[in-house]
Amino acid sequence: MTPRWGPAAAAALLLLAGPVLAGCSASGAEPPAASGTSSAALPTDGAGLEPLLLDEVPSGRPRVPDDELQPPAGEKTIDDVARYGDDAQHQEDVLGQYGYQRGWERFWRSGDELTSVFLDQFTDAGGASSYAVDLAGNDAEYYGGTLDDDPTGLPEDCTLLLRTTPAPELGMAGPAAFTWCPAGPFTVSVASVAADVQAARAEVLAVTRSQLDRLPPS
Repeated sequence: MTPRWGPAAAAALLLLAGPVLAGCSASGAEPPAASGTSSAALPTDGAGLEPLLLDEVPSGRPRVPDDELQPPAGEKTIDDVARYGDDAQHQEDVLGQYGYQRGWERFWRSGDELTSVFLDQFTDAGGASSYAVDLAGNDAEYYGGTLDDDPTGLPEDCTLLLRTTPAPELGMAGPAAFTWCPAGPFTVSVASVAADVQAARAEVLAVTRSQLDRLPPS
């Protein structure tokens, strides 16, 4: 088995482990319900979600087969994500408050340079947006670095995090960049570790834009 990269493994779970989780968003309010997101062309199961995932990344890093990671990447149900935490039932209850439906993980690796994409689908855009905001805040606290709530080159509501120094204890052998973007009922979370922070940022921005372009219009 290929060891799972620390940031990618934790990306969907730090929200569940962080202090904001008492069934609330980071602001202390319930995750807001969205108004009228069209369900046309939206996936209704994992088989429908998988084709929306990128197959390649701009850096050309080879894709890591899903079953070479532990736990395996690929399709994720609410039960799968909940089991990452210490109290699976509580985690599932919290995910349910966001309206979590299904997810998919995909990884690319070349030596110590890494890229991950997490695509999660929610009942509505309000849950997806709340999840993205809370996840960004928790990841920033965990990994350190500087959050940018209006990053150049990404759509409105996306958040970028840069960490300029390696953090081997967190699974990052080099500088890293992270993004979180709500897109209708979806949340796109991308992370990259590269030789320098400029390369990590370039990779994560390009991957995020490409992944957002593959999603159905909301």
